[in-house]
Amino acid sequence: MPFMGSVEAIRTENGGNAAAGPVSNGEAHQNGAASPVSETDSKALAVLDVDEAAAKKAKGSALPLEVGTRVMCRWRDQNLHPVKVIERRKLPSGGPNDYEYYVHYTEFNRRLDEWVKLEQLDLKTVETYVDEKMEDKATSLKMTRHQKRKIDETHVEGHEELDAASLREHEEFTKVKNIAKIELGRYEIDTWYFSPFPPEYNDCFKLYFCEFCLNFMKRKEQLQRHMRKCDLKHPPGDEIYRSGTLSMFEVDGKKNKVYAQNLCYLAKLFLDHKTLYYDVDLFLFYVLCECDDRGCHMVGYFSKEKHSEESYNLACILTLPPYQRKGYGKFLIAFSYELSKKEGKVGTPERPLSDLGLLSYRGYWTRVLLDILKKHKGNISIKELSDMTAIKVDDILNTLQSLELIQYRKGQHVICADPKVLDRHLKAAGRGGLEVDVSKLIWIPYKEQS
Repeated sequence: MPFMGSVEAIRTENGGNAAAGPVSNGEAHQNGAASPVSETDSKALAVLDVDEAAAKKAKGSALPLEVGTRVMCRWRDQNLHPVKVIERRKLPSGGPNDYEYYVHYTEFNRRLDEWVKLEQLDLKTVETYVDEKMEDKATSLKMTRHQKRKIDETHVEGHEELDAASLREHEEFTKVKNIAKIELGRYEIDTWYFSPFPPEYNDCFKLYFCEFCLNFMKRKEQLQRHMRKCDLKHPPGDEIYRSGTLSMFEVDGKKNKVYAQNLCYLAKLFLDHKTLYYDVDLFLFYVLCECDDRGCHMVGYFSKEKHSEESYNLACILTLPPYQRKGYGKFLIAFSYELSKKEGKVGTPERPLSDLGLLSYRGYWTRVLLDILKKHKGNISIKELSDMTAIKVDDILNTLQSLELIQYRKGQHVICADPKVLDRHLKAAGRGGLEVDVSKLIWIPYKEQS
């Protein structure tokens, strides 16, 4: 598959932390209850506390700063925020201590990691972590098994397909963004994450994409020459939807392999937890565009397997940053379910869901189900809801349980849809996003295509 298993949609202002990885003390999972700390453990903990304190209090502004150093950094909001130094590189024209530093803002998601100049760092706040393995060990001893398990669960959010070792390897390999910016059409976009472009692009600060064929170049002049020759004014493939200025194209990964691979490279810049694959033949890509007299400009896309044994109707989803918070993410989700209805199937997104993907899907499921419950005054079964919406029964149950609208009585689930409660949830759910006009969808399921 082009990406491993989960979903990214509209960016929200809730930029929750993307933790660096679970603490790897397997013993914490062997027993369900916490046991008292023994005298030996207490002595070991005391020694560790002393060492930990010595490590953390090793303050000073010795330059260059070491990788692993924690310090306060002035961010774009002009306030100081705690960061950890992930990497450093020497400035080509500077002195022996002239470095810039790649930092992770510990309060925020990894998408905000960036290179900063020394003057952005408050050297009076430097804390050098001498031995992080010792820090991990001390932290593990201090936590109960229940706390340890909860932290592990939090840290692997979006990476459930990876074990602890694989997660650490993933984060080590992708810890530094290799491309800082891209130019796509009329937008210059700051990237969020690492993407495994071919090695010859490793030294590029910025890449230039043709917004129609998605070929990428190192220099603006190359893009300008390419645009004079490129015949495309929209994604390759079939236009299956047009309503007003919105258009959707279905691109077969087998027929348009280079385009599909370039789309994966581009998308990975904004999706942290995906594993990139180059075999795109088994996937269909649905590319949403805004159209004007210059052509069809990509807003976002989702992909799906041509044949999914697990009833997945969506493998990967992305709304590009300039188009986020405009309802396009929920439109893409709604479109995937309209395709499922055409296929006569129920569908569900491929797991695991990312943090932002989960928020978008919960928002979509909540709005759709509440609208139907209000219309039918709650007199409808779970099976009927699934048949009407093409949403999988498990997703319906989880959504209604999170809204406390369902109870389990006498061996079956019963919907409890008080009108006032429904109105309160609908108000909290906010706007429903852009509507898919099904009458404008002209599409034949893949299995029926000749």
